[in-house]
Amino acid sequence: MEVIRFFETPDGGSAFENHALTFPTPFTDAYGNTYGLSRTFEVASAIFAELPNALDQHWHGAPNRQLVVVLTGRLEVETSDGEIRRWGPGNMFMADDTGGQGHKTRVIEGPAKLLFLRVAADFELAALVG
Repeated sequence: MEVIRFFETPDGGSAFENHALTFPTPFTDAYGNTYGLSRTFEVASAIFAELPNALDQHWHGAPNRQLVVVLTGRLEVETSDGEIRRWGPGNMFMADDTGGQGHKTRVIEGPAKLLFLRVAADFELAALVG
């Protein structure tokens, strides 16, 4: 599973980076099924959101450092370097550009229902995915 992070660059812009979410901890349930778990992490708060079809937000920073899980719909995010990435149901990204120019967000198939997992200022994505 991939987590794409967008973040504030040193020049005040924004850019993407890819991370592979791993499942390093094997777990066997009461029925004998074994599957992998990710590392644990703390969530400061969680909230669901429904973004309307055709929502088009100009440049803005993320209100919090947050992992975002797309439940329904499709959206795209554009960073200041002009790169555009798209996500649909089951995809996840990390909005981590709380300062600077930020990013643009557009709902291209909606409504888009999202789960925002707000993380602490000291959260390290590398510790989760590494």
